[in-house]
Amino acid sequence: MATGNPGFESLRPMLAPRSLAVIGASEEPTRIGGRPVQSMIRQGFAGELWPVNPKRDRVQGIPAYPGIDALPGVPDAAVVAVPGALAEQAVEALGRRGCRAAIVFTAGFAELGEEGQAAQESLVATARRHGMRLLGPNCLGLFNAPLGYYPIFTSAFDSGWPLEAPAGRGRVGIASQSGAYGTHLFAAARNRGIATPILITTGNEAEVTLGDAIGHLAGDDGVEVIACYSEGVREGPRFLAALEAARRARKPVVMMKVGRSALGASAARSHTASIAGDDAVTGAVLAEFGVHRARDTEELLDVAYAATPRIYPVRNSLGVVSISGGAGVMISDVAEEQGLPMPPMPEAAQDRLRALVPFSNPANPVDCTAQVFNDMSMVGAFARSMVEDGGYASLIAFFTSVGGSPALAPRLRAELNGVKQDHPDRLWVLSVLASPEGVRDYEADGYLVFPDPSRAVAALAAQGRFGEAFARPPRAPVPLPAVSLPATAPDEAEAKRLLAAAGIAPVPEATAASAEEAVEAARSICFPVVMKLLSPDILHKSEVGGVLLNIADEEAVRAGHATLMANAARNAPGARITGVLVARQVLGAVEVALGITRDPVFGPVAMVGLGGVFIEVLRDVALRRCPVDVAEAEAMIRSLRGFPVLDGARGRPKADIPALARALSALSAFAAAAGERLVSVDLNPVLVLPEGEGAFAADAVIEIG
Repeated sequence: MATGNPGFESLRPMLAPRSLAVIGASEEPTRIGGRPVQSMIRQGFAGELWPVNPKRDRVQGIPAYPGIDALPGVPDAAVVAVPGALAEQAVEALGRRGCRAAIVFTAGFAELGEEGQAAQESLVATARRHGMRLLGPNCLGLFNAPLGYYPIFTSAFDSGWPLEAPAGRGRVGIASQSGAYGTHLFAAARNRGIATPILITTGNEAEVTLGDAIGHLAGDDGVEVIACYSEGVREGPRFLAALEAARRARKPVVMMKVGRSALGASAARSHTASIAGDDAVTGAVLAEFGVHRARDTEELLDVAYAATPRIYPVRNSLGVVSISGGAGVMISDVAEEQGLPMPPMPEAAQDRLRALVPFSNPANPVDCTAQVFNDMSMVGAFARSMVEDGGYASLIAFFTSVGGSPALAPRLRAELNGVKQDHPDRLWVLSVLASPEGVRDYEADGYLVFPDPSRAVAALAAQGRFGEAFARPPRAPVPLPAVSLPATAPDEAEAKRLLAAAGIAPVPEATAASAEEAVEAARSICFPVVMKLLSPDILHKSEVGGVLLNIADEEAVRAGHATLMANAARNAPGARITGVLVARQVLGAVEVALGITRDPVFGPVAMVGLGGVFIEVLRDVALRRCPVDVAEAEAMIRSLRGFPVLDGARGRPKADIPALARALSALSAFAAAAGERLVSVDLNPVLVLPEGEGAFAADAVIEIG
């Protein structure tokens, strides 16, 4: 097992030790301290196994030792399966001996509240003082099956051990914050025939995090696919480095990240003491690195299983050959939902296939009809044409129970194999209903087998997204401006000055301390103008009557100034009023919202969405970690469901999208440079004029912590 990622190789003694001590080893194999011993005896652990039990000379038939000081050598790693304060005493004693890794089963730490958190911090301090890596506490453990290494207590092995991968098929490593759910994934994968050589469960993540586990798997030559269960990301930089390591290693990451709902996020905090963060931000971060976020266990296993051939088309497309027109329609519907292209076959190829079966539909899906019952060679002819003429990267052959028929399946298999062997670079799915033995035969030929073709489509679409992520170059550095935040939150005018220095243009405007100064400002700007209260204490000026539109002449400016002062006195009597802002009223623009929020895990995050009420009603926004370059900013804008509004829908002029992208990129760089005192930025609206005319911030709120 190789670990080629600097920073993650320190888990090697924990994952592949030459010797393991089990503190609290039990003679009873069903107890927490007994299961690891039993499993490693049964599976032939390749290293030295040293049970520690002060009451026994032997545990489960092998020599035991009364204490850590009595061990015959320094263990590379140790399981700690003793209760309460004894756990920290064990870690201290192991550290003194020079042990490099501890796997702490013991519960009763941060998951129980403040007192438990203090005990956990003390435990970690002890481990770090001795240079030990610590998994847990409150964790189920891990396994590394090729080494017969099972420092884990689980009943999942009662029904079977991890499988070995068939030749040419990828092996799936599992990283899970939940021990019980991690072993559930293992057992479900095993029952489906998926090889899972390594499982790491992280528990409370007091020291080793999910990011550490993913990073280690990214560098492990015995793993090609990574499956994860997460309740919350605890250490952002480590997690990001791990995802990038997996991307560069071309290892797909499939993650079930729970806690989407407020109730789910609360449950995650109480379960693992993790920081759930904002779910939408987490989703954006996973997408940035090409991680597939699965909604449930079935989808996670589908996508991981489809990744095991290790074929990830950068330009994915789907061809379908079927004996059922209805199945073809269903597949087409799912492909459209998934964004998986299904281009039609070339006209010349369609003509050749019609010549073979005149009543077939050879467009795509290609319906070869029930004619195959009379002449199975039609299957090979249609499939070969789809590959060689259609050029599809992914293919689904829907043959339902025909694929499981003892009379028909051998001929079907032979026809398809003749095509597949000539084109091993394609992703092939058979959607058939066959016996377990029949499915294994098809899989041995290199096919993915799905009884439900709609699930197959979703899994194939994910492989194309993996390919696109692997092909993307790493993020290029974005130049950052010099930013010096004021001591307290600025008013709108000062906020715009800060942002203008970073490259975000405001609408033409001027501040005024009196009615006459407001008149002078309006003259210089040109009517009509907008007038707004200036106050660092009022975030939503419209709610206190602090915004006036369509001010058309000097008298209206004087009257507007009086109105604004009166509204402030009446509706915000405690607010500091620093003056009035007079700004050009821009017409013919599309309103867009740009913003920054500081995520507790991933730091500043940039946001773009349609402005005004749409952002709250439609929730149509795109998010990315800061900073983003102009190209990525434009990609965010184009990803909005409402993008057609900017792109000239219903005869409107096209908006200045490049100017908006430059503003978004500049805002993200401002946020990255500003540091942790910057809590948020809200630019709503940004007025985007027609092509070539620019984008201007009409309002700005900067919140400082």
